Amino acid sequence: MASTAARPASRPLNAWLCLGVPAIAAITLLLLELTSLDMDLAQRFYDPAAGEFIGRHSYFLENILHDRAKQVVIAFSVFAILGFISSFFMDRLKPFKRELGCLVLSLALATSFVTPVKAVTAVQCPWSLEQFGGHETYSELLSPRPHTAKPGRCWPGGHAATGFTLFALFFVLRDRRPRLARKAFVLAFTLGSVFSISRMMQGAHFFSHNVWTAIFCWLICLGVYYYILYQPASKAEGVANAEPVSV
Repeated sequence: MASTAARPASRPLNAWLCLGVPAIAAITLLLLELTSLDMDLAQRFYDPAAGEFIGRHSYFLENILHDRAKQVVIAFSVFAILGFISSFFMDRLKPFKRELGCLVLSLALATSFVTPVKAVTAVQCPWSLEQFGGHETYSELLSPRPHTAKPGRCWPGGHAATGFTLFALFFVLRDRRPRLARKAFVLAFTLGSVFSISRMMQGAHFFSHNVWTAIFCWLICLGVYYYILYQPASKAEGVANAEPVSV
């Protein structure tokens, strides 16, 4: 009997939504470097009287929305890895091997790119800048970095990636469970946004840092899906014809 878990053909990808919107967002962010938007938004979360950001020492923001939330996503990633490994041995999971592999690879790439990029860009955090009680000099993303003994490590946003990496769930569920996939997209976008705002309140990131993170995570998850799972109708028919019929 043929497996009812056989992968269905993928709906065509909308290039405008998948690539056009992120491209426009990226161009907009580059143009916003010519404005003071990042600084203006950061000022909203800064208390000049106290000389620090309003969420700098918040237990909820630091211990719950940062540490515990990150641990939950790490635990989810561990379960995804265990599921992928189990799919090589458990009959119930074998039909979902590619989905699980896609999920694991997407989660890994969408989080691991952050640290090396931070080291290369050396962008300062708001809380380190002179405007917010620190000692470092602000510089735009594409500008040379002022000399300092302590290079920044704040672009892109690491904690935002913890939420936006769950875009992977949207793509993994896209072909089999489209309604659930849309809910997964909302979950990823909501968590990423909440984590982003919480770190802005603490002075850890500017607004643009987190939007760049969302763009990168989306493109990474899209790319992994395209190369591992995307199977348009013509390709699906060819695979089906090439596979032996089970009885």
